[in-house]
Amino acid sequence: MTPSSTNKTLIETVSRLSDSESLKGLFHQHQEGNPLPSGDALSEIIQLARGILFPGYYGQSSVNRHTLPYHIGIDLERLHKLLFQQIMAGLCFADEDCDDDKDCLDNDNCLQKKAREITNQLIARLPEIRKTLATDIEAAYNGDPAAVNFGEIISCYPVIKALVNYRIAHELHVLGVPLIPRMISELAHSETGIDIHPAASIGHHFTIDHGTGVVIGATCIIGDNVKLYQGVTLGALSFPLDENGNPIKGIPRHPILEDNVIVYSNATILGRITIGKGCVIGANIWITENVAPNTKIYKSFRDNSTNLNGYGI
Repeated sequence: MTPSSTNKTLIETVSRLSDSESLKGLFHQHQEGNPLPSGDALSEIIQLARGILFPGYYGQSSVNRHTLPYHIGIDLERLHKLLFQQIMAGLCFADEDCDDDKDCLDNDNCLQKKAREITNQLIARLPEIRKTLATDIEAAYNGDPAAVNFGEIISCYPVIKALVNYRIAHELHVLGVPLIPRMISELAHSETGIDIHPAASIGHHFTIDHGTGVVIGATCIIGDNVKLYQGVTLGALSFPLDENGNPIKGIPRHPILEDNVIVYSNATILGRITIGKGCVIGANIWITENVAPNTKIYKSFRDNSTNLNGYGI
């Protein structure tokens, strides 16, 4: 291929790749001075948050009772700065008319003001997030006879890493931050294999044993003292379509798990159904209908039949 033909190929390819029709829905107009959300910055935010929530297990290894306020103070200040920057980037990402006006702090519509308020609210909620995570750690410890102590749970168990991301991402979702919560949840997905949508609602004392392959959909509601095993899917059964044949967004389509439910490995629970209090769902079960409270459903290995409270159905 001659140099002239190479140049022609490059020019034609650039033209095709820049064509507005081919870019429909695939191109984000960058606003000068307003950077896109950064995966690297969000990773640092999570690492800082883990160190603040579980000092000594993450972050500074030399921390002790005397230096704890100093280390938390330093990390919290850095966390606040990064959070503000990323929340601002997320708000600008969702606002095509974003204008980073340095003098707009007294304007109620100013994105900077909104970003700062959200950042302060998230920081103020960290003690409550830690309190809830402490119940998750307790649930993981009590539910696993192989666990030696809480420190092992915090240091080693993927569910705690995933839940730190989820509980922070969920708070940001509740506070109305675009994009950032999904990016944080996907960081945990990549790290642990646990996929929890930040919009899902999850109560206290929640745990996932082993964890890999668990999927929890956006409109899931999970009560207190719920335990899942690896490979569990809490998903949608079908997607109602509008008059144009497109899926209707924003409707409840994922399961509700009430308090004290256990779901064993590779069970699939689909649709807006309710699994009642105290239910036990066995491994490799496919469920698309409501399950009454205190019901046990499992598959018999002897005759490959499905059993309800020990009786074939």
